[in-house]
Amino acid sequence: MALQLHVPLCAGLLKSRSRVCSLPQRKVSTFATFSQPRSDSVNWVEATNTFFLQDKRPIMLFDGVCNLCNGGVKFVRDNDRNKTIRYEALQSEAGKMLLRRSGRAPDDISSVVLVEKDRSYIKSEAVLKIMEYIDLPFPQLAALLKLVPLFVRDFVYDNVADNRYNVFGRSESCEI
Repeated sequence: MALQLHVPLCAGLLKSRSRVCSLPQRKVSTFATFSQPRSDSVNWVEATNTFFLQDKRPIMLFDGVCNLCNGGVKFVRDNDRNKTIRYEALQSEAGKMLLRRSGRAPDDISSVVLVEKDRSYIKSEAVLKIMEYIDLPFPQLAALLKLVPLFVRDFVYDNVADNRYNVFGRSESCEI
């Protein structure tokens, strides 16, 4: 299916403050096309539903070679006495499938992702949602941090994420 744009072509100057052009409209060439879904495309939500059939707990996807990320996973584990979160490295096959389920590229390791059965969270939203799952006082702290606008939280998140290897280093292999 092709999208056509019709725009008026005004050869002369328009009168001041006038936004109307009475000249005939001319058909302009196609500038965008919309393709139908391919029959071989995979529905990643359906393909990964098995992750939530027996175990409804959310899955935290993290960069398995990032020392900061591994420390974050250890911190969450230590403060999650009820074991409400599961963990998977972004680099694993399961992690790549869950990234696709979340609408992200399978090689995108730029953000922590929290995957729930019906929804996924990225960047600062994922961090705050993870904080809601773990022990006190972190759910209250998450509620307080939600008062900070998303663009500010994600700006801080992106700056930390962009420099995580330089500041905290990387490990040779994925850890959990």
